[in-house]
Formats: sequence, structure tokens, C-alpha cells
Amino acid sequence: MTNSKALSVSELAELVGGTVFGEGSTTIERIANLETAEAEEIAYVDSEKYFDVARESRASCLIVPSGAKFEDTNATLIEVKNPKLAFAIIGAALNPAKHREPGVHESASVAETADLALTAYLGPNVSVGEFSSIGAATRIEAGVVIGDNVSIGVGCVIHPNVVLYDGVSIGNNVILHAGVCIGADGFGYVRDNMGYHKFPQIGTVVIEDDVEIGAHTCIDRAALGRTRIGRGTKLDNMVHVGHNCDIGERVVIAAQTGISGSVVIEDDAVIGGQVGFGDHTRVQKGAIIGSKAGILPGKIVRPGVWWGIPIQPLDEYKRLNAHISRLPQMRDELKALQQKIKELEEKLKP
Repeated sequence: MTNSKALSVSELAELVGGTVFGEGSTTIERIANLETAEAEEIAYVDSEKYFDVARESRASCLIVPSGAKFEDTNATLIEVKNPKLAFAIIGAALNPAKHREPGVHESASVAETADLALTAYLGPNVSVGEFSSIGAATRIEAGVVIGDNVSIGVGCVIHPNVVLYDGVSIGNNVILHAGVCIGADGFGYVRDNMGYHKFPQIGTVVIEDDVEIGAHTCIDRAALGRTRIGRGTKLDNMVHVGHNCDIGERVVIAAQTGISGSVVIEDDAVIGGQVGFGDHTRVQKGAIIGSKAGILPGKIVRPGVWWGIPIQPLDEYKRLNAHISRLPQMRDELKALQQKIKELEEKLKP
């Protein structure tokens, strides 16, 4: 949830280091799509194929690439190197995060040993356990459960019904969306002839600064040691991270991806949706994994673009798909060849 805020084109251009062409005093209240933008709204165009659409736009302001030619538009322009990035920054400025006055709701339950910053906000029915700490300007929304010995840094936003188990650590400026669960036991068992015995799950989870975790994502505590999510990493909704995983910095992982235990994903990797990881795999820096890929246990995924089940380099995956698409034709050709061979055999009979 955000609160809208009106700013002038000149103020917005200053935020993104852009150059204004037109009336810099024009007031902008909202961001919008290029096709649907109206007066007092701002849109962006970053590809020449959309320039004609941009010229017809009714937006009061357009963010355009540096050097783009838009003499025949009525909109005020902001020229920047990266219009999409500028649009994102401007969107955040026009829609600042919801402000909460510091305080603790009367229905919240806070242990006497907990340490709450004076500028923190705790909403209705929040529960904070023994010896836990919550940093300055952090916002804890309704129904959040925080266990014992949990550390939450400054400037965090913890959305409704998040559960933080005992002993986990959350860095600064972290956003946890509704229903996130951090620190549940990992899926670890030892088999004997009578069934399964639970392997101890006594480690922790460390979430570093500037991480954002989507709704209903689950991150398991380590069996021994820690599960780590590195600085600046972004996880989508309904991602599962198994115990003892080490996910590096600035990694992005799309929805419904399942990561088995002890997986290492190095810095700056990109993971598509519904990817399945076997345990003890390693994804090296610079790797991009396409959606629905399957990675066998213990595999090393090197830099490059990968796809398929089992995972393979994208060029190989494309070739394989091309062959698969020809299977019906190849089947018909094979049947025709078999028939010709049969006919030849009949002719060659004595």
C-alpha cells in the first residue's frame, strides 16, 4: 500500500539525472501505461518500435531515451539513458510507502525482554518473543509472529501474517510480503527399518540487507549452520528455499521455484519460474536458468543460458525441441521407408 504524491517534471528529472524538454513546472500525479496515460500522468518508452505510440500518447510527460526525436509531441519530455529504470525510480517517488506513526497496537503481545526501537511500528495482534529486537523505522503489520531471539534491522516492512521462527536474523531495508515463513525446520530425515527419524534442524536463517521476499515464500532453517539469502536478492511469490542453501547477492528467483537443501546460487544469477533444484547443486555467477528447468542433484550450472529437463545449454535445448517437433513427420517417413523395404524384399524373393 502506498500514498500518492504529486511532483513537478523538473523535480522528477532531477531524481533520475534526466534532461527536460518542455514545461518543467508541469505537475505529475501518477505513473501509467503508454497506451492509457492521461493528463497529469507520466509514461515511458524505451524502444523505437513504440515511438509512434508515444507520439499519440495523452500523457503530460514521457520518459524517452537520450537523443530520441519527439518534436511532434505535445508532452513534456525527460531524456535519460535508461527510461525503464527512470520510470521505476519516479514511480517510487510518486507512490511512497505507507507511513505508520511509531507505536505498539494495544492488541500486540511483546515479551518484556524484547528490544523495540522507539520509531518502530507494531500493528494489531503482533507477537514478539523473548530477547528479540526490532530496528528503527521498521513496520510490523497485523498478525505477524516473531519468535525468540529474532533480530530485525532498520527500515524493514513485514507484511501481515509473516512468521519468523526463533533465532533468525533479518537485515536492514528488508521487505517480507504476506504469509512469508522463515526458519521452519528443513526437510531432513534419516531412514531405518522402522521408518524415518528427524535429523536435527538447529541452525538459523540469515536474510541480508535490501532483500525482498514474495508472498507465501518459505525459507527453511539450516540443519546445522545457516541458510543465507544475500544482499539485494529478490524472491518472488511461493518460492521454497531448503535448508543450508546459500543464495548470493542480487540473485532474482521467479515464482514457484523449489530449491532443495545445500544448493549454492552465486551472485547475480537469474532463475526463472517453476525451476526445480536437486540437492547440492551449484549455480555459478552469470548463469541464467529458464522457467520449468530441472537440475539434477550435484550438478554445476556454469555461466550462460540454460533450459530444459534435465537442464542443458539453451542452444542444445532449441535443437532438441526442433527435432522433437519433427517426430510425427519422421514417424511417417520411417513407416514409408519400412513399407518400401518390405516391397523390395518381396521383389527380391526367389
